[in-house]
This record gives sequence, C-alpha cells and structure tokens, in this order.
Amino acid sequence: MAAPCPVLDVLDMEVKPKASQLHWYELHMQPCVAELLGTALFIFMGCLAVLEDSGGTGRLQPALAHGLALGITIAVLGDISGGHFNPAVSLGVCLLGGLHITMLIPYWLSQICGGMIGAGLAKAVAPREHFRNASGGAFSAITADEQVPAVLAAEIVLSSFLLLVVCMGAINGRTRTPLAPLCIGLSVTVGILAGGGVSGACMNPARAFGPALVANYWDYHWVYWAGPMVAALLVGALVRLLLGDRATRLFLK
Repeated sequence: MAAPCPVLDVLDMEVKPKASQLHWYELHMQPCVAELLGTALFIFMGCLAVLEDSGGTGRLQPALAHGLALGITIAVLGDISGGHFNPAVSLGVCLLGGLHITMLIPYWLSQICGGMIGAGLAKAVAPREHFRNASGGAFSAITADEQVPAVLAAEIVLSSFLLLVVCMGAINGRTRTPLAPLCIGLSVTVGILAGGGVSGACMNPARAFGPALVANYWDYHWVYWAGPMVAALLVGALVRLLLGDRATRLFLK
C-alpha cells in the first residue's frame, strides 16, 4: 500500500483558508468612525445645497444633492459600518438584527456628532447672508401649531418609505440587492421632491439636529425626531412580522 503523500496534505491545508477574525478596532471603533465621517459629509453636502440654492431650481437642487451624497457615501463606507448615517435607520436595522444592540448608542452618538460637524462646515464656507436666510439649513416648515399633525404624519410616511427601502434592499436576505446604495439615495431624492413643501422632508434626526444646533433654531424640533423614530418602529415591526424572509420573520416560518 502506498504511503500518503505529504505534498497533497500540505496542499489540502492551503486550500482551506483559516477564517480571519476582525480586530477589535474593526469591530467596534472603525464603524463609528465611518458613521461619523459619512454623516458629516452627507449633511455638509445637504446643508450647503440648501444654503446655496439659487431659488430657480425649487426643491430639485436639495433633493439631488441629498440623494446623490447619501448614495455615494453608502457605496464607499457601507462595507465598514453598513452606511446608516441616520439614527432612525440604525434603530430599524437593529430591530431586524442587522446591528448589535450594544452598537446602537455608539452609532447614534457618531451620527449626531457627524451632523454637528457637517452643519458647522457648511456654516464656515457659506456666505453669512445665505446662512441667515436659510436658517442654517435647519427645518423651518412649521410656523404654527396647526401644522404639526400634517408635518408629523408626512415625516412618518416619508421616513417609512426610506426605511422600507433600507430594510428590504440592504438587510432582508431574500430581497437584498447590490443596487441598495442607489435605491436608498433615490428614495431620499423622491422624498424631498414629494414632501419637501409639506415638512421639509427631513427623514433623519441627525440632519435635523446638526443645523438646529449650529443655527440655534429649535422651533418644533421634536417633530423631526419623533417622525423618523416612529417610522423605524413601524417598518421594523412590518418586516419582522410580515415582509421579512424566513430568517427575519418572527412568526409564520
């Protein structure tokens, strides 16, 4: 009987690569850095588009700037952190199991800090008059208490549309697509075009907080937190109970 060939044994060992484990920095710190940087860049582009809007383009310029900036940033940084750049998105993804609950608060803090940095940079480069006329890019659609129900409802619906695209296009295994960054960016563009005249189409608490802090404009600010967060809970429940694949659904598996 021929003896086993040691060369073949070595080759077999080389064919089966060892599973590489990520460094603690890549697991815990690098995603937060990516969320901080991505949120800052996204909000800087969005705020600057609002501050420098010439007036002749209507909502088109802010819609394209926000949507393109978000899609590009997700495509570049998504493999590091998931490309959330939005506290409501992080909450929705966490509800679906796409983000460990221990990383939720660090993600939120990174996104809020990124929002402040992005809004601060926009203020630094924009002319003072433009900054003052646009309230620093903060959301000022509500001028009376009577508008609150309509604006809150609009924010919930618009944010639900965005979160549904994120959860079904990037998280749910059955419907996940490599076109998710493009789809998510386009959903923001569509949301601003459709709902910008009603609520300003924020859909992102970090996008609301950064400019509000820099411009010190807090009128009805809570609406732009409540709407997206409620939408995250609604979409999370919808996907978990009805739309998710077998690995995601809680019942009827």
